[in-house]
Amino acid sequence: MTVESTAARKPRRSSGTKRAAGAASAAKPAAATAQTQDAEPQLVQLLTPQGDRVDNAENAEFASFVADITTEDLRGLYRDMVMTRRFDGEATALQRQGELGLWASLLGQEAAQIGSGRALNDVDYVFPTYREHGVAWCRGVDPTNLLGMFRGVNHGGWDPNTNNFHLYTIVIGSQTLHATGYAMGVAKDGADAAVIAYFGDGASSQGDVMEAFNFSAVYNSPVVFFCQNNQWAISEPTERQMRVPLYQRAQGFGFPGVRVDGNDVLACLAVTRWALDRARRGEGPTLVEAFTYRMGAHTTSDDPTKYRRDEETAAWESKDPIQRLKAHLLATGGADEAFFEELEAESEAMGKRVREAVRAMPDPDTMAIFENVYADGHALVDEERAQFAAYLASFEGGE
Repeated sequence: MTVESTAARKPRRSSGTKRAAGAASAAKPAAATAQTQDAEPQLVQLLTPQGDRVDNAENAEFASFVADITTEDLRGLYRDMVMTRRFDGEATALQRQGELGLWASLLGQEAAQIGSGRALNDVDYVFPTYREHGVAWCRGVDPTNLLGMFRGVNHGGWDPNTNNFHLYTIVIGSQTLHATGYAMGVAKDGADAAVIAYFGDGASSQGDVMEAFNFSAVYNSPVVFFCQNNQWAISEPTERQMRVPLYQRAQGFGFPGVRVDGNDVLACLAVTRWALDRARRGEGPTLVEAFTYRMGAHTTSDDPTKYRRDEETAAWESKDPIQRLKAHLLATGGADEAFFEELEAESEAMGKRVREAVRAMPDPDTMAIFENVYADGHALVDEERAQFAAYLASFEGGE
């Protein structure tokens, strides 16, 4: 069963425009201006929490990267976020019902993922963590494949090269090194493509991430490091992880960093387009810090009430990314109540299809774990396969 993501991807932009060059220079103050620990970092925002468009000189060049966005495009972005949230909610419910072993929710981070995901071209390559369900949706990955992994019936469930979307990575931060190496290959091949690596604020403290920053800068790799700063590395707040705003870490490695309102889908789209254009023009890596908030638990094994205040969560609820775009669409006449009602019905139907598909997933072949370990086989794997087969045969019925 396939659950479709139908919002059309935007065509690839040409890589040498005056607008792109202007945005690169306009972003330098945001990327390079030193901030004290107590100063408020600059933040790119195009939609306020109330849904109003932001029109100022600081954001003008970034805004030019979404000047082509139509009302239909905005409705498509809204649909993406609603469908992603509905799928995520269904997955959480399935875990609570014992159908999944674990689930990492993206609740509250829909704008960061959909905005950045829709900025990508088909030839671009994505290296996710384990929470990029919205990006997977944008890349056309069947959502039920994501659930198959958390149900324990496959090892990922999709071919990364079909959608240019790599398998989920559980090891914190390691995918940034994979992305850097892949981007180095893209540069050597002379391809007109870019790479994006997703990670969280906690992962930014991992040595792998620092190594990826350094290698990408030295080799001028066409990679965008997209950090979703959701304020909490499990139970560890950002103030216990870093002394300066996260995006400023890029300065020490010699490439720009930008902080964007991670609950503003339009700003995330604009900033990611800008960063990807830099990469394609051969200007090297960029660090994008999407300043957002994890509304739910780190995973379904976590209890955020043990370490977060209710007042903090309530404050971020007023910045909800979906409600923000809905308010904008209503205020500008971009959508009516009929549109929202139809979308609600569509999302509920999708939730039902996902639920039925998960429960119908067959158990995997018990011997499949030994397949594809080595391309040409291996004597030790053959020995272990035989031992496991003998172990299974020792039970009544051979299972």
